[in-house]
Amino acid sequence: MEIERSIDEQKANFLSLFASSSTLVCCALPAVFVALGAGASFAALVSTFPFLITLSQYKIHITFFALVMLLIAGYANYRNYNLPCPADPELGRLCMKTRKRSRVIYYVSASIFIFATLFTYIVPSFL
Repeated sequence: MEIERSIDEQKANFLSLFASSSTLVCCALPAVFVALGAGASFAALVSTFPFLITLSQYKIHITFFALVMLLIAGYANYRNYNLPCPADPELGRLCMKTRKRSRVIYYVSASIFIFATLFTYIVPSFL
């Protein structure tokens, strides 16, 4: 039962990492290039990867999906944080290692999401 919960937590964390990374690629990357004055570099990037324009048209949907995934992963981390690990020493170490890794992945995902959201919605309003 504990291992199944850990697997669900890992899935939620990796989905939140994927969602927050997609927010970074679709929405924050163009804003960062423009803010740094690298518009020509961004134009070259868009000509190489034209799907970035299509992704940026759905930036609100992508951001909302990433937020929902982060909330689900955060809830899974919170729920599993105080659950007991197996009594077997090897399984116990594996359980604690998995929990620590899940928490790190969650914090990285949240950091990427916050960075992407800042550069997508807040920084352009000051420029």
